[in-house]
Amino acid sequence: MLSRVAESIYWMSRYVERAENVARFISVNLNLSMDQPGSADYQWRPLVVTTGDMEQFSKRYDSTTKANVVQFLTFDRENPNSILSCLEQARFNARSVREIISCEMWELINAFYLSVKQSGGLATVLYRLFDFCEQVRVSGQNFQGVTDATMTHGEAWHFCRLARLNERADKTSRILDVKYFILLPTVSDVGTPLDDIQWSALLRSASALEMYRQRFGRILPLNVVKFLILDREFPRAVLYCLTKANESLHAITGTSPGSFSNLPEKQMGQLRADLAYTKAEEVIHRGLHEFIDELQTGLNQVGEAIHETFFAVRPVESISVGSM
Repeated sequence: MLSRVAESIYWMSRYVERAENVARFISVNLNLSMDQPGSADYQWRPLVVTTGDMEQFSKRYDSTTKANVVQFLTFDRENPNSILSCLEQARFNARSVREIISCEMWELINAFYLSVKQSGGLATVLYRLFDFCEQVRVSGQNFQGVTDATMTHGEAWHFCRLARLNERADKTSRILDVKYFILLPTVSDVGTPLDDIQWSALLRSASALEMYRQRFGRILPLNVVKFLILDREFPRAVLYCLTKANESLHAITGTSPGSFSNLPEKQMGQLRADLAYTKAEEVIHRGLHEFIDELQTGLNQVGEAIHETFFAVRPVESISVGSM
């Protein structure tokens, strides 16, 4: 497969997953803002912080009101991580590889982009923000389902899955980081009904509440960390994502599982192994925010290694021809 084709497929999948997860971020904060008091700054500023875009936001907006943050994360074309920007880039990449992906994938991603573009803008969406986020979430899940059901599970599909799971692992960790910044205003709220409501909202944003209750029953912070980071079976858990992404990476290269032939395989394997041998108690002891920071650094390094190994264009060395 040509590197430009693989790169387009990779970023098509990653941008769709990113758009869906931005909607999840907004949804969890919207639910929490209804359950606890606080100023607009308190409720919405940390949402931009956890996405890593505070510097860019501050250049164009003078305050972190609900309207400004929602505009920045949904329709702002100058923000490359807004929902609309992500879908625009996903659609662009999908168009360039239409001969590789299925027609159902193209039709869905095109309709997904147009539905967001024509949703009426900020003024309309603010009045039905929860419904808008739900629409984005469902459309993202539909795209994943159509991809898995209509695309041959060969090299191109593995690039799709690799991209989706790398992005999902990063965003699941960031959803957990929301708890550090937003969910707990005071230490006195620990263990109270408000604390339970907050953790429930966080689990719901990751589509994890029902599966968590089946596994653990009562909501406890330690078990939430165990489920969303270290679970081997839940499809949005970080460890599960890295395990399946690692499988796709080896399927692409043909390297035997448990070994590595390039930098992304080495880094992915090390990151996955570190998580596999980590306990939730160790995460809490080290500090959830600090642990997630290190995890995101590792995920970023894997992403950079994937780019350098599979997509980066390298100049061809000139060959001198001797006189005959």
